[in-house]
Amino acid sequence: MKTKKLNFFERFLNFFENVGNKMPDPVTLSFILCILVIIISKFVATTGISAIHPKSGETLLAVDLLTKTGFQKIFTSIISNFQGFPPLGVVLVTMFGAGVAEKTGFMEELLKVTTVKIPKPLVTACILFIGILANAAGDAGFIILPPLAAIIFISLKRHPLVGMLAAYAGVAAGFAANIFISISDVLAATFTIPAAQILDKNYTGTVAMNFYFLFVSTFVLVITGVFVTEKIIAPRFEGVEYDYHDEKIKDALDEDTRKKALKYSLISLGIFSVIVILLCIGDNAFFRDPETGSLTSSSSILMKSIVLLVTLAFFIPGVVYGIIVKKIRTDKDLVHLMGQSMSDMGLYIVLAFASAQFLAFFNESNLASIFSIKGAEGLKNLGISGIPLMILFIILSSVINLFIGSASAKWAIMAPIFVPMFMLLGYNPALIQMAYRIGDSVTNPLSPLFPYFPILLAVARKYDKKAGLGTLISNMIPYSLFFGIVWTLLLILFIIFNIPLGPDAGIHYSF
Repeated sequence: MKTKKLNFFERFLNFFENVGNKMPDPVTLSFILCILVIIISKFVATTGISAIHPKSGETLLAVDLLTKTGFQKIFTSIISNFQGFPPLGVVLVTMFGAGVAEKTGFMEELLKVTTVKIPKPLVTACILFIGILANAAGDAGFIILPPLAAIIFISLKRHPLVGMLAAYAGVAAGFAANIFISISDVLAATFTIPAAQILDKNYTGTVAMNFYFLFVSTFVLVITGVFVTEKIIAPRFEGVEYDYHDEKIKDALDEDTRKKALKYSLISLGIFSVIVILLCIGDNAFFRDPETGSLTSSSSILMKSIVLLVTLAFFIPGVVYGIIVKKIRTDKDLVHLMGQSMSDMGLYIVLAFASAQFLAFFNESNLASIFSIKGAEGLKNLGISGIPLMILFIILSSVINLFIGSASAKWAIMAPIFVPMFMLLGYNPALIQMAYRIGDSVTNPLSPLFPYFPILLAVARKYDKKAGLGTLISNMIPYSLFFGIVWTLLLILFIIFNIPLGPDAGIHYSF
């Protein structure tokens, strides 16, 4: 039997698939890093490697964890490391709201209604826009939007795979962008802030630290996505036949009930938004900083309450929708849905436990500060800084993203190393976080290891039985390439003109 000769592209895909499959789970990787930190602490302490803290002037020596005292410290701090892990509480509280909105069907219905009513001339732009916003809907954006986009394109007598690919590019490649603060902002910031505090214990940041940049990014990426779709992707499918079966969105609920539920849930969200706005108006407004009167500083009540406000923005319309569609009949139903949301976070909690230990060991050994200072000195000696350094970091993040799918898993490992290092070079943690998030987003649609990739492949094969990994990834490469270039250029503009990335989050940082 002849063995099929693989072309370069197929070998390329197989390489990434094999490497990715052989890598440990992110949780296992975190525990491996814990062991490495303990071993390396012995070596660094023994050799006497030290560094001078740029703020305090203190000489930092490595703490040997591979000793009786070191292990006593490890054994007695495991629980407190986990309990004191900053991201844990923030993420779980946010999921109380986001989970209810998803479990009741509110987010799914909102996506359906917004996609099926798109004006024909703006179809591609709207699908990309909704796709980018859909990262706030969790799994719903990846699962619901590509099939709906395919159906919409069929109704326009266009190839369904063009719509599906545009939708997936919006959700996956534009994952970090949004015009609202979302769960991805919460996840990123809650790893960035404790990493920054390794060097500067007085550092304060908020989950909105990238908001200004991401708001602008949303519209820039939509324009970029429309160009790629209409000028590069659509021409590839012109005249190509596809399998077609009459597709209808099925729902057990009658249309009137769904419309009524969505209407009142959006009204409740509007009322909540008005209340928040009213509490921001006036010199002595509730959400202003009591001392400075600022709404956007990290010490303002608004910024300190942003996680709760995001939670309520999901929770309130989710509950209203659930009550009307009768998924919530009593308080027990609501509590059950919140419990289901927490059960979905089981893997994250395990990851948080492992990451908490790694961060604690890294801090306790002083390796985080020493490596950051030495790394920053090395970069200075090489003469790599500013824009070239940010570009290299974006590329590094995008390559790592091909092998490790979870954004929080990667940043949990990378933040304690790169955030302090770049701070020593004079860059704000918000800028470092944003550079990471660009790289982490743009290669999402290229990785066959991305958890939603099989869903996209299943949808594609409904219309083209021969569709495979090559079909999808070859058509995702233009989106990743153009999104990466345009998004990086936008960040460069922010750096050149020193434009804040978010409230109280500039480009540069000084101790």
